Amino acid sequence: MDQILRIQMGGAAGPTAKTEPVGAYAGMGGRALTSTLVAQEVPPTCHPLGAENKLVIAPGLLSGSAAAMSGRISVGCKSPLTGGIKEANSGGQAAQVLARLGYAAIVLEGKPADDTLYRVLVNQHGVKIEPDNSLRMLGNYDTVEKMKALFGDKIATISIGQAGEMKLSGASVAFSDMELRPTRHAGRGGVGAVMGAKGIKVIVLDDAGMPMRSPADPEKFKAANKAFVAGLRQHPVTGEGLPKYGTDVLINVLNEAGALPTHNFTWGRFDGAAKVSGETMAETEIARGGKATHGCHRGCVIRCSGTYVDKDGQFVSKQPEYETVWAHGPNCGIDDLDAIAALDRLDDDFGLDTIEMGATIAVAMEAGLAKFGDAQAAIKMVKEVGKGTPLGRILGSGAAVTGRVFGVERVPVVKGQAMPAYDPRGVQGQGVTYATTPMGADHTAGYAVTANILGVGGSVNPLKPEGQIELSRNLQIATAAIDSTGMCLFIAFAILDQPETFQALLDVINTFTGLQLTAADVTALGKSVLTKERAFNAAAGFTSKDDRLPDYFKKEALAPHNVTFQVSDEELDQVFNW
Repeated sequence: MDQILRIQMGGAAGPTAKTEPVGAYAGMGGRALTSTLVAQEVPPTCHPLGAENKLVIAPGLLSGSAAAMSGRISVGCKSPLTGGIKEANSGGQAAQVLARLGYAAIVLEGKPADDTLYRVLVNQHGVKIEPDNSLRMLGNYDTVEKMKALFGDKIATISIGQAGEMKLSGASVAFSDMELRPTRHAGRGGVGAVMGAKGIKVIVLDDAGMPMRSPADPEKFKAANKAFVAGLRQHPVTGEGLPKYGTDVLINVLNEAGALPTHNFTWGRFDGAAKVSGETMAETEIARGGKATHGCHRGCVIRCSGTYVDKDGQFVSKQPEYETVWAHGPNCGIDDLDAIAALDRLDDDFGLDTIEMGATIAVAMEAGLAKFGDAQAAIKMVKEVGKGTPLGRILGSGAAVTGRVFGVERVPVVKGQAMPAYDPRGVQGQGVTYATTPMGADHTAGYAVTANILGVGGSVNPLKPEGQIELSRNLQIATAAIDSTGMCLFIAFAILDQPETFQALLDVINTFTGLQLTAADVTALGKSVLTKERAFNAAAGFTSKDDRLPDYFKKEALAPHNVTFQVSDEELDQVFNW
């Protein structure tokens, strides 16, 4: 990965592509590369949909290699949803393929003069950019089928659906999975709208004829990778719970903890939780001939995904993840797995962040547009987005916009981005992360559920403010570093509890790259990434007042524990004082 591919969409003679050495970005991958490049090359005050913004797509430092769990990809830009810097993370095949093609990143720059849509082909022979208006307002599934017909079924795709074309702030970027289905999404922050603003509908990646990336020390790398995999398989979360039941195993866990946001963050428990739990989903998938265990990219050994089929055994969607099940389920009062899977399929096809859409529908329900629990009304709302109706464009712009349009006070957002599936009153460390991460409300930025709920990496009382600042700070630092390697964030469960597995991870990185990173170096990397992101946001106009939860979380007690968010503003301002 010694080159950066820059695609300029605003040239007088049309789009152009050029490759250049990584230069100052050498040694960076994933989030470290996307955030550094955006911080250095994008004016913080630019319009997110304007020519000055850039969309950076970067595999991780270890992507394209035999390193287990290394196939995640980062998408970075100035966010249309938050107005700040953004890194959205996804699985799928693109990271492995892009890395094997030798690219550390694809950077989309400029803006086309008209509304022509383009497709891009990247292979060992170079880059071809061609207009293709036949793709206009197609969903991701139809777009990928057209690419398969043109380029065969050994490709990987990066695409947007109708939401991205309409430049809606809830739009995602879709990445194809191992079966060449657009089921993996960089969902958060409206990154799909930025791709739409660049006029690119789909990027096709073909690594035919390209070898797997080779480690600096093959024998030591092989041994380190083996030890790393063994550690993942030994841990009860990564070796048992996630492979057997998927991420949706958390439904019953969070419901029991009284922190499962229900009816637009009104309560912490949902009466229908068992109907939409990971256990029930796995049982349903297996009974219908689907799969309860599946990897989102080659090299995944946790395999926390699955395949959801209908009652006739026909494919509907990938196994809806916990965040998706919660967003379209308990948060909207819906306890029907088939309806949730249908909503997941629509979101993936239209190119929408499932978290943002679920939160938005719940806000719309609170506004009276539908009743909580009405699954068909929820499906109709998402279809409105795909059609591009006035109501659909409002909903597709996210929960904050929808709340303003319909006069709803209780809108669960930070920096304009909707909160995921953990009520910050029931998981106070997660509330600290929501408030302070540069990304807007984002559970993955510092997953305090580990110590607050699961007892991983220690234990911190989820209902008390004590210890939450340090917990979130340390996890935000660690996460920024993990996101830079191309590793799946779920490795954190094992490396937090098993020192030997953390050492094996360091050995994997070092024997592959030839570096000699220590634990201190990993911490320094995480701090460096966060520092750049916060500096960008400050230059864009963010202040400490933006590092806050909505007031009602401090005033409305959450049942069943009847607790409010108790971490003070003064404490929140200490998160990044390292």
